[in-house]
Amino acid sequence: MNKRTFLKLSSATIASPAVLRLSAWAGADKLTNWAGNLEYSTENLYTAKSLDEIPAFVKKQFKLKVLGSRHCFNNIADSKDGFLSLKPLDEIVSLDAQARTVTVDAGITYGQLSPLLEAKGFALHNLASLPHISVAGACSTATHGSGQKNGNLSTAVSGLELVTASGDVVKLSRQHDGEFFRGAVVGLGALGVITEITLDIQPAYAMRQYVYEGLSFAAMREHFDEIEASAYSVSLFTDWQKELFSEVWLKSRVEKGQAPAAAPEFFGAKLATKNLHPIAEFSAENCTEQMGVPGPWYERLPHFRMGFTPSAGKELQSEYFVPRQHAVEAILAVERLRDQITPHLLITEIRAIAADDLWMSPCFKQPCVTIHFTWKQDWPAVSKLLPVIEKELAPFQARPHWGKLFTTSPKTLRTIYTKVDQFIALTRKFDPQGKFRNDFLNTNIFG
Repeated sequence: MNKRTFLKLSSATIASPAVLRLSAWAGADKLTNWAGNLEYSTENLYTAKSLDEIPAFVKKQFKLKVLGSRHCFNNIADSKDGFLSLKPLDEIVSLDAQARTVTVDAGITYGQLSPLLEAKGFALHNLASLPHISVAGACSTATHGSGQKNGNLSTAVSGLELVTASGDVVKLSRQHDGEFFRGAVVGLGALGVITEITLDIQPAYAMRQYVYEGLSFAAMREHFDEIEASAYSVSLFTDWQKELFSEVWLKSRVEKGQAPAAAPEFFGAKLATKNLHPIAEFSAENCTEQMGVPGPWYERLPHFRMGFTPSAGKELQSEYFVPRQHAVEAILAVERLRDQITPHLLITEIRAIAADDLWMSPCFKQPCVTIHFTWKQDWPAVSKLLPVIEKELAPFQARPHWGKLFTTSPKTLRTIYTKVDQFIALTRKFDPQGKFRNDFLNTNIFG
């Protein structure tokens, strides 16, 4: 069997009403991001149908960016010249059960990959809040899931295949390329076109999640470490009012001998009696199953189900990573801005992530807690708020998520991302003329 047809999505999956409904919602025929807040600067889009055509195409271009699943809220993936889409390249290339790795095409999403892994008895260590994002794009921007012992999605990457500016195909691996590899994984689209990506996998596991309502900030202050250690993945949701986390989502692996029943209280919060959406007024239909019902890892780790609109849909997002030791101070610093924040906010989510050794990761050399803002789609108001929030978080050297909205200055970015100079040197090896640079990279990285 040809390795490229090792595993494919079934035609039934491709034609399912849920997936078609999502495609229509995402505006697949328009060059905007998924939330609709960003219109890309060109409609010049070339879609690759095979890997073989990519090197020659890339070599001919003067300027180029890869357009992935369009989940970034800023212009990190924008281009004034032309886009390359790898969306049709969405297969598992190979699965090595002994090495516990899977190699996939760059166009595959986590929602496509996960059930295929489960069918073979394997799983990933973590997933983001929504499964609709592409594997390559998520890893290139250090997108994360949750859990104080879990690294972001990029930490699962053990190999990359890139097409460089010259059209050369380069393979990098954690095993053979060491520090060079650690600089390339969170590449921000600056090194070349990722065509294949290899991920660490592990035996499949089941999970269950419970939701609690009404955790006080006082309990958070007193028991933050215990709260974060209470489950495999922990998410705290707040609108910053009433000194309260409206919901706490606890996602746990199903272990043999583990009592399935949840305690009626969690540090004073009450066990929910029905499925909930993080945004209280929204239907929980879009969310993954709660109430302790066991299910496959990929149907519990995300907050949102693959076949439905994730989160609010029409929204803006910002996120800041603060060192774990400053988490409570940073949360309380933001809470002081509650009256300015709440009128423009849909919800804030707080999560913990383990440290890693990837140069441009927000968790480089430090475990972090993220403060994530899902905003109403009002950029004039949000753009005025972000500098205020960033000022409050400045004492903690908060690092912004690369794919979300921020106003942190390039000068500050160079002080909080300590490997910027080495990263620039690395990109010049792959792309000496700046074929893959755009306004975002020129402003925030290359200066």
